[in-house]
Amino acid sequence: MHGRGSAWPQALTGYNQRVTDQPQPEPQVQRPSRLEPREVAELKQLRIDQPELSSAVDMQLALIDMQRRVQSRVPLPWMQTDADWLRTQLAAGRPVVRFVDIPLDWTDFRLILRQTADILQRHDALDPADHDKILALTREGHALEPVVAQWYAATSGVDGPDSRVGTPADAPRDLDQVLVLALRPFLSRCAEVLTSRMDLSQWNRGRCPFCGWEPDLAVITPSAERRLICGRCAAQWPYPPLTCPFCANDDRARITSFATRDGRYRVYACDVCRRYLKAYDGRHAPRPVMMSVDLVATLPLDAAAMQRGYVG
Repeated sequence: MHGRGSAWPQALTGYNQRVTDQPQPEPQVQRPSRLEPREVAELKQLRIDQPELSSAVDMQLALIDMQRRVQSRVPLPWMQTDADWLRTQLAAGRPVVRFVDIPLDWTDFRLILRQTADILQRHDALDPADHDKILALTREGHALEPVVAQWYAATSGVDGPDSRVGTPADAPRDLDQVLVLALRPFLSRCAEVLTSRMDLSQWNRGRCPFCGWEPDLAVITPSAERRLICGRCAAQWPYPPLTCPFCANDDRARITSFATRDGRYRVYACDVCRRYLKAYDGRHAPRPVMMSVDLVATLPLDAAAMQRGYVG
């Protein structure tokens, strides 16, 4: 999702040379070392194959390393949510992860918030003034907790539409993107716990059923099902393949699609709301979708979509 809280648009210039409407033969993929996570190996290979993406790859590698260190300390949350409550929430179109459910250790969260801001600022993805304001917020006693709680209520809708009251007017402009990345290790634990308890077959919303955020990416499964991937908690849920998740337009004549030359990635752009979503085509792919890799690998598609007048 590039319209809200995304660090990637700063790196888009000139990245559209690999976009075409026709699929091409699949390139050879270097297999990852046993000594490092596969997504790290894939990003390093991407840096070799597409050196113009090196800065974005380096930023993603730094974020992955930081988030992994924090997530290894995040416990599985104890979430007392009965089946009836879950069904009621989903039927009403409301997400199911409440702020009190998130296993936040505020010491860890302050640390990851500072480190996230540092990484983004170091790679020119965060305004220096906003960087300074965010660091100051982490040092101001208990000032951070109500800001994060209010932001989550405003962006999740877990308590219904009346909870969308917005973040403080004096909050840093780019606070969204830093909070999204900093909260991911904690929120993804909640989604991990709830995924096995929930039947998402009736969830027909374009927003995440767990945290209410918009999708950053989609994956086309080997069975040709499209699953949306949340940009905040990284959870997945099924969604019709040719329906816009942002405005629910399902007129196929008003959905524009184009792909990378190798056919691995595709954009679905809506001619009604002018927004787009990228997808990883897993039907003939050599690996599963990896959001941290695929968001960077598809930067050329972002540039191509924006040149055609669409927004993320």
